[in-house]
Amino acid sequence: MNVMNLFDLKGKTAIITGGGRGLGAQIAEGLSEAGANVVLCSRKLEACEETAKRLKDNGAETLALQCDITNPEDVQKVIQETLLEFGRIDILVNNSGATWGAPAAEMPLESWKKVIDVNVTGTFLMSQAAGKVMIEQQSGKIINISSVAGLGGVDPRVMDTIGYNTSKGAVITFTKDLAVKWGKYNIHVNCIAPGFFPTKMSKAIIEHGRNPILETTPLGRFGSDDDLKGAALFLASNASDFVTGNVLIVDGGTHAM
Repeated sequence: MNVMNLFDLKGKTAIITGGGRGLGAQIAEGLSEAGANVVLCSRKLEACEETAKRLKDNGAETLALQCDITNPEDVQKVIQETLLEFGRIDILVNNSGATWGAPAAEMPLESWKKVIDVNVTGTFLMSQAAGKVMIEQQSGKIINISSVAGLGGVDPRVMDTIGYNTSKGAVITFTKDLAVKWGKYNIHVNCIAPGFFPTKMSKAIIEHGRNPILETTPLGRFGSDDDLKGAALFLASNASDFVTGNVLIVDGGTHAM
């Protein structure tokens, strides 16, 4: 196969949770530019609609849906609406996330539960629902969005977010285990662990820890509006057909320090 064809997503359909803004919108843009139909879903429907309209104006086929990924009924609705509109599900990007900053000794239980429920249980529910379709198709690509914070301990000056960090470590283990379980169905399950990208969720962290972050980032900058596109496209396309259970770190080299 020609190398350019390996990255061609024409005729493929991708669901991106949290696709209305931030990293989800960047990934949706990248996959749509490669030819994929994109379904954007999150609790904030308006953000998904705005991004879907922008992508549609650029020639993409899109669908915007409201979804709380911790609600099984909402999840099923997204799957059903996607199948009604496009007939198949080839790619799932589990990007929706939540965080809460607090010292470990003071972390409120309800906040801990919320972060774990969104980041871990939501990833499971979406993967399970889309996975049933992929099993029937005998093909699929699942991309879970973790974080460099899930790779190990994090300096509390930068991220005093033990619930978030724990949840992202769980996403990595979930990715590896699901890859082993579903490889026999030709379903590839991989993970991206981004470093620091300026988004609404990370704004306070970056403002508070800008210097320590940049001092420990060999490339000396934060992630840009394009830095996740290539990684997501690789894992969504035929270019990664012999890659599963992998964690692709996109952090400017922070993890190597």
